[in-house]
Amino acid sequence: MSEALYIIKVGGNIIDNDEKLRAFLHSFSSLKGKKILVHGGGKLATKLAADLNIPQQMVDGRRITDAETLKIVTMVYAGYINKNIVATLNALGTPSIGITGADAHTIKAHKRNHPTIDFGYVGDVDGINESFLLSLINQHLNVVVAPITQDDQGQLLNTNADTIAQEIAKAMSKHIETILIYSFEKKGVLRDINDENSFIPIIDAAAYEQLKNEQAIFAGMIPKLDNAFEAIRAGVKKVIIGDAGALHELVGGQSGTAIS
Repeated sequence: MSEALYIIKVGGNIIDNDEKLRAFLHSFSSLKGKKILVHGGGKLATKLAADLNIPQQMVDGRRITDAETLKIVTMVYAGYINKNIVATLNALGTPSIGITGADAHTIKAHKRNHPTIDFGYVGDVDGINESFLLSLINQHLNVVVAPITQDDQGQLLNTNADTIAQEIAKAMSKHIETILIYSFEKKGVLRDINDENSFIPIIDAAAYEQLKNEQAIFAGMIPKLDNAFEAIRAGVKKVIIGDAGALHELVGGQSGTAIS
């Protein structure tokens, strides 16, 4: 088996904090091996929308993406945030390339069709162009993916970064041993979002169902955990959720919540 591929998603408040983001990128840069970094958008898009007097709607933590909001998230996610990360990594001696799902049609998606909510230009993933991603990592490039996709008609779509990370991990696991890491500002999965001592070190499928039934887990973590278990079922070797400030420990399995 060749060396593992790490799919690392960074999000939460890390993206919004220049100091924490730079520290994370230093750690990412020093990791050995093949790596793909998927990033979220942080709060910058919300701030820019407010500055431009463009109203924003959120439903269960998901952004309703109308035409004007799509322009903003594309500029912020695919533009400023993505290229800032790429430039920092390149300056650290880590050759990197920044892409969206639209580049080389890397992430095939369609506009979400919800029975009761019009999410606007929000995309759900249909497939991954893994041969293109393999060609990049085999050139020893670190790939930095922004959460913008497109449909078959060329329409750009705002797509959840956690889901993108999961879908890339699932696709790449068919070709190379793949480890998926969700990194953010918390120690791992918490029963109580305000109590770091409520950290859960290991969650298997049975324990997850019990925790959900008992409503004994922070509700905002449910979509991330759903993604994690889907990745495991699809053949991803490991999924770990934890603190972006302890990236090497996450990769080494010494910290974070392990999904099994």
